[in-house]
Amino acid sequence: MIKLLIVDDSALMRRQLMTLFQAQGDFEIRQARNGDEAVRENREFQPHVVTLDINMPEMDGLTALSLIMAERPVAVVMVSSLTNEGALATFEALNLGAVDYVAKPGGTISLSIDRITAELVSKVRSAARSRPRGKVSVTATVARRMHEERKKVAAASSLSPAPRSSVEGLLVVGASTGGPRALEIVLTGLPANFPWPVLVAQHMPGAFTKAFADRLDQLCALQVVEAGSALAVEAGKIYIGRGGADMVLANRAGRLTVLPTPENSNFLWHPSVELLGRSVLEHYDAKRVTAVLLTGMGYDGSDAFSEIKKRGGRTIAESEDSAVVYGMPAELVGKGGASLVLAVEKIAVQLSAWAGR
Repeated sequence: MIKLLIVDDSALMRRQLMTLFQAQGDFEIRQARNGDEAVRENREFQPHVVTLDINMPEMDGLTALSLIMAERPVAVVMVSSLTNEGALATFEALNLGAVDYVAKPGGTISLSIDRITAELVSKVRSAARSRPRGKVSVTATVARRMHEERKKVAAASSLSPAPRSSVEGLLVVGASTGGPRALEIVLTGLPANFPWPVLVAQHMPGAFTKAFADRLDQLCALQVVEAGSALAVEAGKIYIGRGGADMVLANRAGRLTVLPTPENSNFLWHPSVELLGRSVLEHYDAKRVTAVLLTGMGYDGSDAFSEIKKRGGRTIAESEDSAVVYGMPAELVGKGGASLVLAVEKIAVQLSAWAGR
């Protein structure tokens, strides 16, 4: 049995979630009405998974999460509203140690639950098998230093963005469950003079990716943008695939370009890592590609990244020790597609070494 703690200040929402999970037949469930009760139930009930609302009276979800992770770390799935404020709070929750989130659509509660039932059950089951982690070690001071470093480098140079001929490498990164935190660790570790474009496919709803890109832009030494429209690929820039769509690499008028495209029904997860990887193979020399597959359930990206290695490129799979969910990287390793298997904290150092930085 999976021990589940449902935390929400709405009695109707708690009842809807209780009914949903009771119908699965393998959940033992308790409820909490606010953050204070959540902390106490985490201590006494000792659940395997907690679903946690953010906006609650007496003690909000973020405060409760910080206390839960300090006292008894557990797999937490945030239930967040599809707003910019909800997205920012969700990323803060992931930074505090939550393993995943479900975007709660607007409208009546019963309809909202119906829309997210399959996703919520799947993510709670996955969370029950995950490895809860502590807070990301990127402090505000370090973030400000990285941001200032990037501005100084830009101000000191009168050069325009690197010409196409100087872009001698390309970095492709894929992630799913646990990915926002892993990406934060990897991308903030890249120096301001990192010379390659970075294309990122992180499974995420459309309402969240702009806020995610903006957050990373404040933390990283490199510029980070959401690829919400066709963008020419520039060296030393990070492109986050827009949620609710797929991102592909294309050749437009002889110049590499990232394009958002409608979700391709041939692929299960979006933005699709596999589709991005295949488009890279089609439009770029695999020998100059480095691909990194981070934490996530499923197998997205493992075939394309294995082909990149087969054609002479380099690949990294996140290790089981550091992955929140060792699904996607395990598939890459199992297919013989990983050049290296590294803990997430060591990946940026290896990438910088390969890039000569």
